[in-house]
Amino acid sequence: MALTAKERAEKSAEAMWAGDRASAWVGMEIAEIDEGRATLTLQIREDHCNGHGIGHGGVTFMLADSAFAFACNSRNVVTVAQHNTISFLAAVRLGDTLTARAVETTLKGRSGITDVTVTNQNGEIIAQFRGASRALGSPLFEE
Repeated sequence: MALTAKERAEKSAEAMWAGDRASAWVGMEIAEIDEGRATLTLQIREDHCNGHGIGHGGVTFMLADSAFAFACNSRNVVTVAQHNTISFLAAVRLGDTLTARAVETTLKGRSGITDVTVTNQNGEIIAQFRGASRALGSPLFEE
């Protein structure tokens, strides 16, 4: 029986998560997965903070990048980043819960564009991320 798009996205996420030591190590959790979409969360711990006592930009970038990765790999095709950018709009504080919502906005052949909005628990936009992806062609799992 053929998988629905959501089932394929969920199985793709399971296959990726099984080998994703970095996202698990930093404390991310997958909240939602669908075709071309992913939502990940992260609670900011002391070891996520920089010398200014605020959340390190690299941690915010890592969360956005992981959401991007799960969204653009949701079709069971190994897909990697070509390049990405981020704009930091507000400080992250110890104890904040960040949510990164990734939405694939363009998919043309093997290339895609995915936008990620990172918010805190109050709904304040912390960062905006845009990633360009390139599909390599191999499957993440056998269908």
